[in-house]
Amino acid sequence: MTQKHEKAQPHLEHQEPAPTPFDALSIYEIVRTDGENELDRPWVSLWWSGLAAGIAVTTSAVAQGLLHMVLPDTPWRGAVTALGYSVGFLLVILGRLQLFTENTITVVLPLMADYSHRALGRTARMWGIVLGANLVGVLLAACFAQFLGIASKEELAAFREVGSHIFEKSPFELLVRAIPAGFLVAAIVWMLPNARNFELWVIVVFTWLIAFADMTHVIVGSMEAFLLLFSGDIGPWQMVGGFFLPALIGNIIGGTALFSLLAYAQVKREIEEMPPE
Repeated sequence: MTQKHEKAQPHLEHQEPAPTPFDALSIYEIVRTDGENELDRPWVSLWWSGLAAGIAVTTSAVAQGLLHMVLPDTPWRGAVTALGYSVGFLLVILGRLQLFTENTITVVLPLMADYSHRALGRTARMWGIVLGANLVGVLLAACFAQFLGIASKEELAAFREVGSHIFEKSPFELLVRAIPAGFLVAAIVWMLPNARNFELWVIVVFTWLIAFADMTHVIVGSMEAFLLLFSGDIGPWQMVGGFFLPALIGNIIGGTALFSLLAYAQVKREIEEMPPE
């Protein structure tokens, strides 16, 4: 028994200790610094990154639609179909692409830390560029699927069926359901520094919850809305007033007015007590 213990001991000595989790102030500094770096990027870099993110995140709607098409109509189909929603977010977040709802926290924390008209202008500039680029990317993906034969008629029908639930709700209900979606996407960004090799699971679990709980995400939902617009199921004003604006406002409230403010509030006193550099 002693010999076995002695042989095993060197192996134990070479095991690396578990990393110490970051505290709230450290996470704040990581996210804030990341936001500062993004704010300093040239607009053309932000545009192309946002365009790529808009195209990539549409794979969430595509994966959901494909799962919906092949799975039998059972009580558990919705839970499994919701897993497809995570695909686009994995591409965007792990690929470090610019998605508008991530920016409701990353570029807002620097603004809260040092508010000024210049800082507000930088934040508005980035939001405008990234949101516009995301929507153009989604529109391109929807056009490829609808008009260039990338998706079959059966697949397009499945995409529209999954997306049609959006317009079964009132604009106010969509806005309310967009608030927790914005909160959860911001929470993912906040949790990633401590995820450490579990990033995939953090993203999958919380984006699955967004889909399964039938919350509203303005960029992913735009893919479904564009396809319904192209098929004539909805009109332009219904898309804008009945989906886009409520979803956009709700995501901003959830990501900025709720999560970002709470994240900043919990470290504000510690920041004020830090010695000047």
